Amino acid sequence: MRSKQELEAAIRAQGRTALVVNTRSRRGRRLFAKARRLLAEAGLEFAEVHPVFDPARLPQVLKEVLGRKPDLVVVGGGDGTIAEAVGHLAQQDVALGVLPLGTTNNFARSLELPVKLAGAVGVLREGKVADVDLGFVAGKVFANMVSVGLSAQVAEQVPHALKRRLGRAAYGLTAARLMWRHRPFTAVVEVEGRTHEMVTHQLNIANGSHHSGRRFAGDASPDDRLLNVYRLGDRSRLGLAAATVAHVVAGPRRRLADEMFINTSHEVRVTTDPPLPVDVDGEIRGRTPVTIGLLPNALRVLVPHTFDDT
Repeated sequence: MRSKQELEAAIRAQGRTALVVNTRSRRGRRLFAKARRLLAEAGLEFAEVHPVFDPARLPQVLKEVLGRKPDLVVVGGGDGTIAEAVGHLAQQDVALGVLPLGTTNNFARSLELPVKLAGAVGVLREGKVADVDLGFVAGKVFANMVSVGLSAQVAEQVPHALKRRLGRAAYGLTAARLMWRHRPFTAVVEVEGRTHEMVTHQLNIANGSHHSGRRFAGDASPDDRLLNVYRLGDRSRLGLAAATVAHVVAGPRRRLADEMFINTSHEVRVTTDPPLPVDVDGEIRGRTPVTIGLLPNALRVLVPHTFDDT
């Protein structure tokens, strides 16, 4: 493995690079041509370019690209696309570049990347290589968050066409429609030999710092060697609604030391009654019970120079 500085130097010296764009992501098809133009204007050339029209082909495309030993793989898409990419790039001697082309772009926001295309291209041209953490669950690496409860139901039922038209608002509207029929559940969270039992509509285990495109804590980071566990609300639907509003309004002002968070560098075991689907970066991946772990400094990624790389 090269040092971060050596890998960054290889990228700046026009090392081998690849561009992979999920054109089924919310903005992927519409902005693919613009992205190519902005990248070219920034002087960024790619040895290979892959517009992926069928997301089922994304794993094979990434596998083939990595087989050619690139220095940088730029991936365009939403959180699901990025989650697939990090599963291939984890613990590899290659950097990930991100073009945020999805709906919420939680992981991109956690990396402090601009979500507008021109700004993201600027980071690819001028940013630095950083090492950030990843999580793992059910045999899969994830970038941002594992959720159980209402958000998993929203991920299953949000209409794709509505996401394309409304963006993040589509999740809010779907959640509002489902909330009043959603049943609370009992969650048992086991961390470092301690057991925490709670009743809630929503439980999150985060590696990143954003949920639904908003910060859940001002000092959370994908580079802090921590998993952050928290719930939204209690057994009442009114409590869930209030917690959701508080997440939007007060999230950036919260701190991980606040009582609502369980923070750990160890594994988190989650059991629910009843067993529930598990949402991993916007994709349903199995059911509870699950064990979530942390992979410290497992991913190399291009970030702004303002990102605090520890």
